[in-house]
Amino acid sequence: MAIHPLWNKYPTMQEQLIETQKVMNKSVKIRNKEMTEALQLFFEAGGKLLRPAYFLLFSSFGHVPNNKIKYQMAASLEILHAATLIHDDIIDDSPIRRDCPSIQAAYGKDIAVYAGDFLFTVYFQLLANSSQTTEALESNALNMKRILVGELDQMHLRHNSRISIKQYLQHIKGKTAQLFQFSCYQGTQVANTSLRVQILAQRIGYQIGMAFQILDDVLDFTSTEAELHKPILEDIRNGNYTLPLIYAMAENRDAFMILEKGPELTDDDIQLVVANINRYHGLEKAQKLATRYTDKALADIAKLPDTLERQILTELTERLLNRQD
Repeated sequence: MAIHPLWNKYPTMQEQLIETQKVMNKSVKIRNKEMTEALQLFFEAGGKLLRPAYFLLFSSFGHVPNNKIKYQMAASLEILHAATLIHDDIIDDSPIRRDCPSIQAAYGKDIAVYAGDFLFTVYFQLLANSSQTTEALESNALNMKRILVGELDQMHLRHNSRISIKQYLQHIKGKTAQLFQFSCYQGTQVANTSLRVQILAQRIGYQIGMAFQILDDVLDFTSTEAELHKPILEDIRNGNYTLPLIYAMAENRDAFMILEKGPELTDDDIQLVVANINRYHGLEKAQKLATRYTDKALADIAKLPDTLERQILTELTERLLNRQD
């Protein structure tokens, strides 16, 4: 598995993520060769390993009983994230993931469904091997439920031109922010940090997750496929109306009546929607909200113990939430 160049600057983190990848690679090997190949190719395509990285960084503020537990829990977070991505690609019929053919495009939807389901079982198996209490397992199950509810909220709101900002924020809280929040919090929990650090971890993870998803939605309008390593403008095509569009619709709903065509939107229709999003400053307003979440995250990171890991957290968060691709 390749390690993203993001971690070249942080050799200690790079080493820990390599160990995490070893656990992931071992965990996805099964008797079915096609499934094993599909999953190994998926992981080899890259990914920044952000969720395990935040888990590992926050675990540094206390003491983890042993490295085996630490890497199994870090791996479980990335495997859960991967399972949701694979299922997202099936739902969206997406041909590309991480600049490579998605599993459903390369192997068919049957293999993709089984691959996502299998990763959920791997997730819980790793948890069972590393969790010290039943409370930890219950916490993980609740986390998974909240992520699923976020996905269901998004599905319920498809092609709904009346979607509100509140509804959007609620579904990205479950879809994206929940796993960032849980990754940070679980790092402090397994390391038995002070309650103050655990509370900060939850706030920071939530803020990072919200800013990350809003920025991702902005980049869907401002980047190329080559920069994002996935198809652009897919959200509009699939009826997932994100914050830039919601802000713009609030300014002039009549300008977006074309969305009533739903799945029948043409490429020209989508370009008209994008032009009106720019005209009514949807991107600027969404970027401002992402910046507010980012500033809150950085302010809370500054309250953590003054360590090298806090410095990495600051630099990593600034880089992620001010990125251009």
